Amino acid sequence: MNPSSTPFSTLIRAASREQHTEAHDSTFMSDLLGGRLGVDAYTRYTEQLWFVYRAIEESGRKLAGDPVAGPFLRPELARQAALERDLAHLRGPEWRENITALPATEEYTARVRECARTWPGGYVAHHYTRYLGDLSGGQVLRSKAETTWGFASKGDGVRFYVFEDISNPAAFKRSYRELLDAVLVDDLEKQRIIAECKRAFALNIAVLRALAEEFRLSA
Repeated sequence: MNPSSTPFSTLIRAASREQHTEAHDSTFMSDLLGGRLGVDAYTRYTEQLWFVYRAIEESGRKLAGDPVAGPFLRPELARQAALERDLAHLRGPEWRENITALPATEEYTARVRECARTWPGGYVAHHYTRYLGDLSGGQVLRSKAETTWGFASKGDGVRFYVFEDISNPAAFKRSYRELLDAVLVDDLEKQRIIAECKRAFALNIAVLRALAEEFRLSA
């Protein structure tokens, strides 16, 4: 494909397709969706998501006026508050004192914050990798959690996966991809963003591998 003629959203999606499949088919995610892990594993995963989204959303605030990253900071995507409600349900009111980030999660969040501080294009890569995935594959895990562990439909425990302010996820994803196609960077910078997107997937996969190891050892 010719980078200058192919929509950027197509390039970035194609470049990360293999890693997207690897994340979805990881041992931890397969075991979770297959019912081989309990609510404790789901809770631990939710904890790691909170650390990641806190980094994305807190570090992104200073980029609101940035010409590259700013257009992507859509308030209807925000997940931190929903995760906090989920953790209060899963861990109780003292949840903040009872959760820890895995080393892989700490590496992930450090990279997010570094990009937000020094490289708006890199921040966009991390933003895209997480939020568009949540609007798509995350719904499978929500449904599984509701049916397996008895969470109320779209209620506490699965609120992370419920985008209440997005009535049409498919249309929203199209508008997001249009933002990618219109991003104010040259072709070289687009290739750097694609590389960072791959790095974001690798960091996410490392977290899933760490979770798989943690629950294999405790099995």
